[in-house]
Amino acid sequence: MVMSQNIKIAVDAVVFGYQQDTLYVLLIQQKFDGQESYWALPGGLVKDNESLISAVTRELKEETNVDINFMEQLYTFGDDLNRDSRNRVISVAYFALIDSSKTNIKADTDADKVQWFPVKDVPALAFDHNLILQRAIERLKAKLTYQPVGFDLLPKEFLFSDLENLYCTILEKEIDRRNFRKKILSFDIVEETDRFSEKKAGRPAKLFRFNSAKYKALEKGGFHFEIKFA
Repeated sequence: MVMSQNIKIAVDAVVFGYQQDTLYVLLIQQKFDGQESYWALPGGLVKDNESLISAVTRELKEETNVDINFMEQLYTFGDDLNRDSRNRVISVAYFALIDSSKTNIKADTDADKVQWFPVKDVPALAFDHNLILQRAIERLKAKLTYQPVGFDLLPKEFLFSDLENLYCTILEKEIDRRNFRKKILSFDIVEETDRFSEKKAGRPAKLFRFNSAKYKALEKGGFHFEIKFA
């Protein structure tokens, strides 16, 4: 039996950032084959001589100029045979987190523009990228409750209220802040620093930092991070 196969493999990245109580996603604007420009997730085709993770890392650097704090494979999209009108393309999507306050985004290669969009204001995207984004939002909400990925969205030193607001924003619910603080501090993976916030008004508040090395050591010993909300 002779098999004819002409399938291309692509990678796409859902890169989340967080600032001022708003969750953002990084999008690029592209224009192909004389079509109108459209917004899309960063990504592109995998080269014959590279791994998937190398491909998505390269595409992010080329199209957006960002380096990632946290990234993992999200899902493979290809059941819709016509998801890309140009070719039969299977996309391996990745979910990534970054401290967006420290980025210097810049469009290059086949990206005309790059921009942070609040996830609530994302326009209609190319291909099935709105579906990919929705899957990534669901993954982020779930992971916040069993893995300390929220710290990858914050600066290295942060106000505890920033961490509380991050959970409220992404999970779209109010939390019992007193119990939340008690729970997080009981894990002994968040440290109070001797530095204060640079508030122009009001009493300065202490800054905290996440001890990733201590978390990894605890995790090896069977520690389980878990945050439950009613």
